[in-house]
Formats: sequence, C-alpha cells, structure tokens
Amino acid sequence: MEKAARVSASSGQLKEEKLMAYENTKVGGTVEERLGFDPTQVEKLSVKALLKKVGPGIILTGIVIGPGNITTSAMMGSDYGYSMMWILIPIIIMGITFTMTSYRIAIMTGMPILHAIRHYYGGAASAFCGIALFLSCFFFTLGNISGTGAGMNLMFGINWKLGALIMLAVLAFCYLTKGVYSKVEKGILICIIGMIVAFYATLVATGGPNWGQFGRGLTHWSFAKGSFTTALAYVSTNAAVTAGIYGTYLGLEKKWRKQDLFNGAMRADAITHVISVVLISGAIVLVGAIVLHPHHIAIKAPAQLGDLLRPFLGNAAPIVMGIAIVGAGFSSLLGNTQRGVVLFQAGMDKDIGLESKAVRIGCLLCLAIATAICFAYGGSPTQLIFIANVATSVATPVAGLFMVLIVWKGELYTGYKVPRALQVSMTICYIFAVYMTFIALQKNFAALIQIF
Repeated sequence: MEKAARVSASSGQLKEEKLMAYENTKVGGTVEERLGFDPTQVEKLSVKALLKKVGPGIILTGIVIGPGNITTSAMMGSDYGYSMMWILIPIIIMGITFTMTSYRIAIMTGMPILHAIRHYYGGAASAFCGIALFLSCFFFTLGNISGTGAGMNLMFGINWKLGALIMLAVLAFCYLTKGVYSKVEKGILICIIGMIVAFYATLVATGGPNWGQFGRGLTHWSFAKGSFTTALAYVSTNAAVTAGIYGTYLGLEKKWRKQDLFNGAMRADAITHVISVVLISGAIVLVGAIVLHPHHIAIKAPAQLGDLLRPFLGNAAPIVMGIAIVGAGFSSLLGNTQRGVVLFQAGMDKDIGLESKAVRIGCLLCLAIATAICFAYGGSPTQLIFIANVATSVATPVAGLFMVLIVWKGELYTGYKVPRALQVSMTICYIFAVYMTFIALQKNFAALIQIF
C-alpha cells in the first residue's frame, strides 16, 4: 500500500510498518480529502471496544508515577496539608489538553509531533525540541535511579547505590529482550493497580480526609508560602507535554488508526492516563496531609516515605513502601528512558522503533551516564529526586510552543469544525506552565547546577 503520509523528507525515516496510525494522510485540501474519510461519519466505539484500544495512556501513567512523583506528592501533603489540593484541577485540564492536542496534531498532519515540527518549522526546530524533551526525560531518569535505590534501601536496608545497581541490571536485561511494548504495558498496569490499592487502603485506615479542609483546599486557589517550587515539580511530573508527544509515537506501537481520533479511542486513552495519574498522586498527597503534616514531618530521607503507610501496615510499612517505590521506579525507568531516546531520535529524524538497535543502545548509554551522575551526587537520594523533578519542566516551554503554533493552523481544519476550545485551552495551559517554570527555575537554578 502506498504511504502517502510521507509528505516530507522528515517523515521518510519512519519505517513503513510504523505508519499505521497516519497512513494516507495528505497535508493539502479539506480534512476529508486528507484523511480519506468523513470524520463526522465515524461511529463511536462501545465501552468494550474502547477498553481494547486503551494502551499508550497506561504506559504513560507508569512513566509518570515514578519515585519522583511519589516523593513530590508526599512533600505536597506533608509540607502544605490540604492547602494545595486545588492544583489537581489544573493538572487534569493540562494533562488532557496536552495529550489531546498531541493526538489531534498527529492525526490532522499525518505525522507524530516532532515529525510535524520538522515539516512546518525545519530540522533545527525539530532537533532543538528533541534535545529539550530528551533532557527532560533524562532528569526524570536521575530521579528514577535514585528512587529505585531508595526503595531497595527501605526493603532490605542495603546501600541505595547497590540497590539501584541491582535494579539497573534487571532493567538492562529487559531492554535486550523482544516484545518490549506488550511486556511494559502489562507490567506497568500491575504496578499501577498495586499502588492504587496500597494508598487508598491507607486512606481508609486513617479514617479518610477532613472533608471540610479538603474542600477548602480545592476551592481556594492560592500558593501556600514556599510552595511554588514543589508545585512546579508536582505539575511537571503529572501534566507535561512530554507525555502527549510520546503518546503519538506509542500510538504507532499500539497500531492506532486515524479513525481513533474521532471514534473516542484517543480521548478515552487520554482521560484514562490523566485520571489514573491524579487518582494515585492525589491519594499520596492526602496521605501525606493526614499522616505527616499534623506532626510537621518533612520528607528528607527515604525512611520517611515509609511512614506514610504506617497507619495501615504498621512496622511492615517501610517494606511495602519500598516495594511500591521499586515497582514505580522500575516501570518508570523502563518507559521513561525509552521515551527520552525515542524523542531524541525523532527530533534528529532517526529510527524510532522501541526494539531498534539505536534505541536500545541509546537507552543503555543514557542509563550509564545517569547512574554516574546519581552516584557522584553527595546529597540524599530523596533530595536528588526532588531536584530532578523540578528540572523535568524544561520540555514544556520549548516543545509546547510549537504545539500551540501548529494547533492554531487553520489549514488543518479546512472543511471541518475548528476545535476552538482545545486551541484556547492549549494556549492557556502553555502560558500557565511557562510562568511556573520561569519563576521556579529562577529560584532554583543554583541547586540544579549542583547536580552536575
């Protein structure tokens, strides 16, 4: 079958078998002419059919819910109680907006995001975005390596560096085996379910939140004193453009078709991802607010993370928390490292297949360098996790700008209703993210430099 989606030299590097979601899409003419069908006539899928289509969102959740997310969520609750619960609302809006904008651009242009950026703005812009996205993922990897080490420390009492090396050896084995996508998807789903059960059981054991304070925290939108940096770290891990952009490449692995934008599959996937992230990280914030905040306990070491589950598990809490952190860290390491390398490869117009030699070697090199940096860092692994999470915010100001520009291109919607609500939401979310990033990084630039 002819692959008309290869409208530019930039998309030529995508192997033909990887173009399933974007095949036969043209850049000129009406939407119906470009897609090859009338999107208004596409039937909505049943709930059962939608469940079969959901997949990339699950992997994205596993990537997002890593040690950094657990640590930052616990900090939000322990440091500020219920006062910052309102941040969950913009996270839901931003997460769905960034993901749906990415999916829409990919289908309407016939190219995944970085290939679309290359088509409209040239190779330099695509490469710059690819590097920024890679760096964001690389910082996330730093937190994940430290986190898996911290989890092993909680479980077995061993040095966190030795624990991290053990998990990295297991990870390297996974990278060298076949069927990576299906294994990652199933493994991450198990980790997600386990974390949801553990933290919600703890909420029940503590008697649940103070609903009056919880409601006040949701409705009073103001930053608690000293909370800005923690809030940025929390937002940048739970709602970043990186997740949506990578989703457009995972869609190739899932064998999505163009019709999935209009039959509800991609929307269901985006909502599944964002809601599952909020359900987990929100529960951790609540547990921190209930268990640690009243006693003025600040998260500065891995052992304090174990205190979160003591009301439910008693002395077994550190071990169970260690298992949760290792599981979260491992799944996030596996998915996030691949994400960074794939996005870098895409920015440079190279092979993006998850099982390609270039991606596998790139992942191993990335892990080796990140491990060296982590082991050279003199502070607590928990501190490194937090600092690395703040640094992950660098991707949104760069790649998000081009996404805003592309989603406003009128030529993409000729003969079709313009998604004005999505355009406006994307613009507002981008401005909000850039504002938070600029202020927080300005305050923490010196701390970030110390990592290196």
